Amino acid sequence: MIRKELVSLLDKNIVLFSKLSERINRAQIDFGDYSRAQVQLLVRLYIGGRSRLKDLAAREFVPAPNLCAAFRKMERDGIVLRVVDENDRRNTWYSVTDQGAKLASHFIDMFHQAIATIFKDIDKNDEEKLIESFKTVNAILAKMENKNA
Repeated sequence: MIRKELVSLLDKNIVLFSKLSERINRAQIDFGDYSRAQVQLLVRLYIGGRSRLKDLAAREFVPAPNLCAAFRKMERDGIVLRVVDENDRRNTWYSVTDQGAKLASHFIDMFHQAIATIFKDIDKNDEEKLIESFKTVNAILAKMENKNA
């Protein structure tokens, strides 16, 4: 029955995190000339590092042509670099430029500020409990990821 309780608790937490995520998404974050989807892609590329288009598409669950369209403006603006693989022209590599890294870092800071605002009134004892719980969850999930890698 432990697994059933685990599944139930995880399900409830996913719903609660989704609600928190909606609050963060409603925060007045100025993305400038970029859509939320483009910003998310930029940040994920920044965090994940240089990637092939087909790997990005698989990781993001987005068709490769949709990614190309999303990256087009960012490439023109000089925040994403697109390179066709010299050894295998079927592969296209994407990475963030120095300018793109600065912008991605700025968006991450804005996101962290939105999270901090949501939790600004949390009781210190509850905050400590959450921190310890998240550390435990992160350690377990990292172990699972390493095992399945």
